[in-house]
Amino acid sequence: MLAMVRDTGYNLVLVVHILAVVVAFAPAFVHPFLVRQTRSHDLADRFQIISLMQGNGQRIYAPALAAAGLLGFTLTGMSDQLYQLSQLWLWLSAGCWLAMNGLLHGLILKAEKQMANGDTSAQKRAEIGSGVLSLLFILTLILMIFKPGF
Repeated sequence: MLAMVRDTGYNLVLVVHILAVVVAFAPAFVHPFLVRQTRSHDLADRFQIISLMQGNGQRIYAPALAAAGLLGFTLTGMSDQLYQLSQLWLWLSAGCWLAMNGLLHGLILKAEKQMANGDTSAQKRAEIGSGVLSLLFILTLILMIFKPGF
């Protein structure tokens, strides 16, 4: 046993877990607005802005999403068997996390890279991916608050 729920060690990991979630999901809400706002810019500026967004996705948001899930598993292990992956809310949350990683890496970041290289048709894929990612995040948030099967 590393820590009990509500112990300082557990709470510190919980704070970092929540921080990672905030960092990971900020772009899912903000990027669609930024892309729309770039429409008033010339194409070179627009592609530069989207390129910066895509680079941040690879360097900041994707690692934060990975860390959020890994820290969630860490919290489960630190809970002294209070939380177990056999509980409905935890394995559904883990499944959502895997799906979110797949969406981010397999669809959103690729579409943003294509957009940064001038492929404006990729915008719709990025928007759909961001929307689904946001819905999965909301579902995961509901699971973690209400804990069905706990």
